[in-house]
Amino acid sequence: MISHVYLGLGSNLGDKVDNLTRGVTLISERLGAVEVSSIYETTPVGFSIQPRFFNAACRLRTRANPFEVMDAIRKIEAEVGRHRTFVNAPRTLDVDILVFGSLVIDTPPVAVPHPRLAERSFALAPLAEFGPSLVHPGLGLSIAELLSRLPDEPRRIVMTLRAWNQSLIEGGSMLGMVSSIA
Repeated sequence: MISHVYLGLGSNLGDKVDNLTRGVTLISERLGAVEVSSIYETTPVGFSIQPRFFNAACRLRTRANPFEVMDAIRKIEAEVGRHRTFVNAPRTLDVDILVFGSLVIDTPPVAVPHPRLAERSFALAPLAEFGPSLVHPGLGLSIAELLSRLPDEPRRIVMTLRAWNQSLIEGGSMLGMVSSIA
């Protein structure tokens, strides 16, 4: 069975766009074709004395189960240079499972939907680009509605979906991405 999975990606160390692009490329190669959101620049949450983040989301179509996806994304994070030092530490690449179809799971190491998704505009804003029909499985509310309930936080689009896709194409990798989101 093919599942629609939404992943959140973040980077605040090194070449952030390259880190996100490498992450998306590896996700596509190992788990299935993806579509990407725009890239947003956001302020850090939790540990605030660190560089600003670039955040994005991707929609993945995969036959992998949530545990296989979690295992793959942890390996991808390490491959892109992530070293886990402390909670909310700066990182080259952070990948979270935000929504996995309509599943609600809380069995370590997998918790879907992401337990703090409804509180995080840096995850909701890129996720909302996938359309109004995307609903938080645990809350039954649209992602756009959840985002509208949060206070406006400083964020700006660093790279639009179209520009990111174009840079991927020029780099020789189309990743099975489509530009129907923007």
